Amino acid sequence: MKTMNRRSAIALGVTAAAITPLFTLVASAKAKKYGPKDGKEIAPGVRVVEVGTGNADIPAYKSISIVDVVFQPGAHAPQSVMDNDMVCTITSGAFTIKKVDKEFKLKTGDMYTCAKGKTDESTNTSKEVGVHRIAILIPA
Repeated sequence: MKTMNRRSAIALGVTAAAITPLFTLVASAKAKKYGPKDGKEIAPGVRVVEVGTGNADIPAYKSISIVDVVFQPGAHAPQSVMDNDMVCTITSGAFTIKKVDKEFKLKTGDMYTCAKGKTDESTNTSKEVGVHRIAILIPA
């Protein structure tokens, strides 16, 4: 694992500070329950629903796209490579996340990040529909 230098730490802090209000705004504007047919299926029991996009004031990114990844109870999104940097929050359910070097559990309200080029895999471990709200950072 690489060590984080001061410039990287500042960039990460600015990114997190800029995205947090966006999550709150989008969550309050679009807090709805999804049905099993909403969005586009990407794996059995896993669907992606586009929520919205906006311009980014972060120099490294031109825009931010918000999507909800909706998991039916027990559904699994297989390992995939991230196309962009992302900030994810769990808006409902409980999940096990597997990365190359670690595995961890998250519940409603928890956040994590995904880096471009890295792999990620998710399983809804709850008995309810689980949702990952993802801010996809589109490079400038």
